[in-house]
Amino acid sequence: MGLSGGHSWLLVPLLLLLTGLQRGTGLERISYVPQLSSPTLAGTLTQSTFTLEQPRGQFSRLNISDLDTIWLVVAQSNATQNFTAPQRVEDIPVPADFTRRGYYLTLMANRLLYPDNQPGSQLRVLRVGNDTRCSPTRRGCNHPLPGPGPYRVKFLVMNDRGPVAETEWSNETRLQQAKALQATPGPQSAGTVVIIAILSVLLAVLFTVLLALLIYTCHDTCRNAPISGPEQLTCVRRYNTHHMTSPPATGAT
Repeated sequence: MGLSGGHSWLLVPLLLLLTGLQRGTGLERISYVPQLSSPTLAGTLTQSTFTLEQPRGQFSRLNISDLDTIWLVVAQSNATQNFTAPQRVEDIPVPADFTRRGYYLTLMANRLLYPDNQPGSQLRVLRVGNDTRCSPTRRGCNHPLPGPGPYRVKFLVMNDRGPVAETEWSNETRLQQAKALQATPGPQSAGTVVIIAILSVLLAVLFTVLLALLIYTCHDTCRNAPISGPEQLTCVRRYNTHHMTSPPATGAT
């Protein structure tokens, strides 16, 4: 009310800032795009994980403290437009919500773990989906990714009062897929089929011969030497050796 025109113009940006904060648009935007690690690194992309470079020195801002938590948001590529930053720690989505929401938060850290150009830090790369032992219902679980994607990620800074800052979304990342083995078309494939058919016929003939021989042997043995039970009579051919026969008695009648 008693302000001059120059002072009133200075209040306009302040009013806009306060209005944006009240509407939840005061989240600071960090101009950083998460990147995959070097392609020469083994295991950068697997069927359930991918590896990111560390966001070194990206969170050294006045409004971010050492106590603020830095989360990695993992989202399906078509769900990034529906992402809403959680206002409380209790509202942070877990991997079990991924199918329903299309995103979840993982890899909780702080800016002390992402120093600016300091070798020998604890974290050099971030492997997303690397923890097979944690429960997908636990907050912050780095559970293996459920499919090939595509996925997009970004970093979100939060404190006790809610979200503070966020980076840009990354480019799409597609995981490796298992390829089904297919027979090579051409003469080699046809020749393989013929060989398999011939071997199958020979194996069947050999099995039949062995079975017939086994039946014949068993039948012959049972016919010449029958096996009787304890209450059955067994007929055994009499056989006398020449040196065991006694001479007939003299004068016998």
